[in-house]
Amino acid sequence: MIKAIVTDIEGTTSSIDFVHQTLFPYAKQHLRRYLHAHATDANVAAQLAATEALEGRSFASIDEAADVLERWIAEDRKATPLKDLQGLIWAEGYAAGELSGHVYADTPVFLRQWHAAGKALYVYSSGSEGAQKLIFGHSDAGDLRPLFSGYFDTRIGMKREAQSYRTILERIHLPGDAVLFLSDIGEELDAAREAGMQTCQLIRDAKAKAFPAHRQARDFSEVPV
Repeated sequence: MIKAIVTDIEGTTSSIDFVHQTLFPYAKQHLRRYLHAHATDANVAAQLAATEALEGRSFASIDEAADVLERWIAEDRKATPLKDLQGLIWAEGYAAGELSGHVYADTPVFLRQWHAAGKALYVYSSGSEGAQKLIFGHSDAGDLRPLFSGYFDTRIGMKREAQSYRTILERIHLPGDAVLFLSDIGEELDAAREAGMQTCQLIRDAKAKAFPAHRQARDFSEVPV
């Protein structure tokens, strides 16, 4: 019996295009200004230090740091300091009404249905926990955050590594066969299954690469819960 559902965001609850065509460009557009304005803030300074550590060198200026982070955005790097900084920038955009979190039309319907049925809902995304809360807190369907019991990001590990999913199971205190992981990415599903979770791949558009080894659904109405 499924007691909990862990869901990815991009390509699963929300459009890939929203992330790549709206969120990433917004962060890149405002990154340099944001760093100059907030470089001395404790959280921003910590993320800049973490960026230097990952690059293996110190930056001579804020603009040099911005050059590296902009390159990471272009590369879609799953680096924790980048994700945290993007989340801080997006927070300003949501607060200003310049951003609204996209979710597929079926997403709020079935999240509410699963929650009402007693399923614990969690998010696991490469985006920071803060960014996850922003998407669901400012979603097109209203504030969906009360439906979730917790959020996980790259601080617990990368999404294609089985140990990350074992850590999630430890945190939520459930055996793998009681947890269903939803994602559009086959390698993530492989890792979750290796950790003992049940899996289902979302195939929401023609661009998705099907992994027949996992159960598949075109939307949440077809997810076997």
